[in-house]
Amino acid sequence: MDIAYIPSPSSGVIHLGPLPLRGYAFCIILGVFVAVWYGNKRWIARGGKAGTVADISVWAVPFGLVGGRLYHVITDYQLYFSDGKNWVDAFKIWEGGLGIWGAIAFGAVGAWIGCRRRGIPLPAYADAIAPAIVLAQAIGRWGNWFNQELYGKATDLPWAVKISEGVNREAGTYHPTFLYESLWCVGVALLVVWADRRFKLGHGRAFALYVAAYCAGRAWIEYMRVDEAHHVLGLRLNVWTAIIVFVLAVVYMVVSARIRPGREEIVEPDRETLAKGATAKDAAVKDGEDAKDGEDAKAGTQKADGDDSVDADAAPAKNV
Repeated sequence: MDIAYIPSPSSGVIHLGPLPLRGYAFCIILGVFVAVWYGNKRWIARGGKAGTVADISVWAVPFGLVGGRLYHVITDYQLYFSDGKNWVDAFKIWEGGLGIWGAIAFGAVGAWIGCRRRGIPLPAYADAIAPAIVLAQAIGRWGNWFNQELYGKATDLPWAVKISEGVNREAGTYHPTFLYESLWCVGVALLVVWADRRFKLGHGRAFALYVAAYCAGRAWIEYMRVDEAHHVLGLRLNVWTAIIVFVLAVVYMVVSARIRPGREEIVEPDRETLAKGATAKDAAVKDGEDAKDGEDAKAGTQKADGDDSVDADAAPAKNV
């Protein structure tokens, strides 16, 4: 009796007409587009301007890709720098190998640069794009399916993934940890959207919730994987990383809620204001001053009209 399973692609390449495209790269690119699209919708809904997310992604995405690749190469250096390996392969990012921890850290640096250039606070931007980022992760994980990598322990469950024989892997059916993580990421996105609406999360707390929730799932999914990894005190390095980052994210949420409750108002400076080197805070002050000037001008006009009325009443009537 045949055992049901999820088949793996016979090739890791997708052909878009005459154009061959690596399945892994396709998933990453698709994830980026979805993140920018959805992040833009959330940013506008929170008071931001259209196009800001795309502008900042020009900095955040390249930084994130470089950081993700660096983390992978550093933590799995034996794949590229041990005997018999070719160090040039460390630059072949299209063949797979991105560490989410490095991607988030370096991506945050890129986003910070972009936010500085746009004159907006990074925490407010991070809150807006948090569920968009985790949706991009959900899509990107399917790149591991195309590469037949990062699967879990052997299993005969009906949703097991079929892995073909290859270099450093045995043919068989295994836990599809890429699928588990993809579904978990979708759940995290829904959680962040719900919590953000329900509790009006601000000052980076929506982003911190995303990080904490993702880490909670990544820890148990990482424990299921059987690919080669460094271990510390009996646990995989990425499990420890997930635990540490989870604790830091929770601490940030608690402390931030006490220091800065509620959600900040997003005020984006216009292009003219940015050209003068002003920030969002400066723009908010300017808007407040303009509003005050408008109120003063209106009050002055009303006072002048009142004075004219009094003068008219006091003037003697002409004889007709």
